[in-house]
Amino acid sequence: MPLKIDTFDNRSGGNSYYKAVSHPLAAEAAAGLISQLRAANGVAIYDPLGYSEGFAAFHPLDGVDLRGVFVQDIAKVGDTVLGHRTQPVTDLPGFAVGAVLDIVFVMSFDADKLVDHVRHLLPAGTEVVSLDALRLPDAMLINGKTYLDPMNFATNFAFFRDTAAHHTRVVTANYWARYGAKNITLWLRLIDDAGGVLAEWNEDVSGAAQSVVIDSQDVRTRFGLSEFTGQLFIHAIGATGHDVVKYALDLYGADGAALSCTHDANAWPADLYGGLPAPRDGEDVILWVQNSHPCTIPAGEIGLNLMGNDTVTTIDTAVGPYATMAIRVGDVLPDAAWPQQIELSAGKHFVRPRYEVTTAANDRRMAHMNVERVDLKPDPGIPGLASLMGKGYILPAPILPMDIWKSVALPTPMSTCQTSLPVALLAIDAEGREAGRIALGHLPRDHARMVDLKTDMADALSAMDGFGHMELVYDFADGGEADGWLHALFRYENEKTGNAAETSFGAHIFNTVLTYKNEPQSYTSRPPGLSTRLFLRLGGQIGNSPLEAPLETMCHLIYPASTPWLAMSETDIGLHDGTGAEVATTRLEIPCGGSRFWRYAEIFDEAARAKAGDGAHIIIRDTTCRLFGYHGLIHEDGGFSLDHMFGF
Repeated sequence: MPLKIDTFDNRSGGNSYYKAVSHPLAAEAAAGLISQLRAANGVAIYDPLGYSEGFAAFHPLDGVDLRGVFVQDIAKVGDTVLGHRTQPVTDLPGFAVGAVLDIVFVMSFDADKLVDHVRHLLPAGTEVVSLDALRLPDAMLINGKTYLDPMNFATNFAFFRDTAAHHTRVVTANYWARYGAKNITLWLRLIDDAGGVLAEWNEDVSGAAQSVVIDSQDVRTRFGLSEFTGQLFIHAIGATGHDVVKYALDLYGADGAALSCTHDANAWPADLYGGLPAPRDGEDVILWVQNSHPCTIPAGEIGLNLMGNDTVTTIDTAVGPYATMAIRVGDVLPDAAWPQQIELSAGKHFVRPRYEVTTAANDRRMAHMNVERVDLKPDPGIPGLASLMGKGYILPAPILPMDIWKSVALPTPMSTCQTSLPVALLAIDAEGREAGRIALGHLPRDHARMVDLKTDMADALSAMDGFGHMELVYDFADGGEADGWLHALFRYENEKTGNAAETSFGAHIFNTVLTYKNEPQSYTSRPPGLSTRLFLRLGGQIGNSPLEAPLETMCHLIYPASTPWLAMSETDIGLHDGTGAEVATTRLEIPCGGSRFWRYAEIFDEAARAKAGDGAHIIIRDTTCRLFGYHGLIHEDGGFSLDHMFGF
């Protein structure tokens, strides 16, 4: 059964209560509280805010002599909570007559006022405890008066590994400073595959736009650790304006073949995830399950099925609190084969999971699954958007330089209401001209229809000058339904070396002043979002890697437009050193509907790159339009990585 917790609210963007009771430090405090409750002779819960089920999901109350659950809201009286029929809190005095209640557990943070309201109802001699026993230290809070302020819980998890052959690097910057944050400290806990704590430390990143680089080799040396595979818990203390920790995650090795990247984990666990590719011949697909909670994932609780097939094969191994487990997809679904795709029943036990594809040639790439929405229904308004919003929802992705790479697209169902996908794929040259289109029809939920652009759109690509981009859009020529949650997986392969990378994302409405629901999306205010701020991490000689040559950085910027917008972008590429200071800037113009592919060394000369030094990064800023970007690293031997960029 899925955990009875609320994790992500699409209206408010998150749920700080869930984060507060599952935080690793809160889990340690909860163990002491549960011991106290188990030792009591009679416990009653007062639950004015409906938090009991969520608390017990993480911190089971078995062994507690629970006598009753009391509520404040009359509409909640008579509900079943933790196996008890709820009663009005005003009945507490009568209930306690002739019974022993050692403890009343007030299920709330900032509980003093709530306790004062009912103090006259408490039996004499009864001790009162509350969720305040789980509070983080005051030094970790930006708002001590309102504990569940989302800014108190700017947290996330990152896959983190260091072995003889493979290393990881988390890279971001202090983007909270632009929202007014004065002092930012990262509280970091490294957790091993069994859920144990390997290391714990703080990083001061208070400088505005200051680089943040956390390399597994450096961490391993600093703390004298053996090889590990697990997760890094990141808590940004002092955050304002943005309660999500965003980052780029590089995975690299001693040679160019082991090079990959992905990004932040989307910090809210979901019921379902989609977009896991089945293996090709000669490939292994490893799903990394990393428990985000202080409670065990029971055996049989999670499982895999082919998309569109309701037969779920469960994983009959338990995963301990905060533990990591590798699942070989071929062992669970031995007949699954690319381009089939796989759905994961996750039961809200972990944030968006990573998967890793390995080949016999030692190529290795990592990407992530996406949240599959369970709350959507077909939107009857979307098919009629064309008259006012042109293309409407657009999912843009690169067509990388064709002399090196081939580009493949696989539409991926990403909500439970998507029984068919009425879509088309457009090939667009660098100047924004449509070179070709494939109407894919109404793809069924169990489809395996990939588009290899060099094969399926050869004529269109022959008319393009080196590179361009593709757009997945809705196509209602033959009718059909849509919900706006349009996703796809994009795979890229170096045709000479066989090295590959892949990334996935969802569609948005781009660059129109008209709005539809929450589109065009804005990071900082109400829609429309008509400006750009993107983070680009840089390669160079990362970690202690013995690579003979430094890694070059590539970037593909796309200017998608649902309707005609400004003819050219005014895109500033700002190079920042490790302290956050801007050391150089240059202007890039991109035609409306077009794209630009460039490398770091092409944009900034050797003197600027030397001045920026180690730990440098780029901020891409455009106040005139919304761009969508992809970034990657390239090794001279053919290894490369690619993923979409993040903004803030």
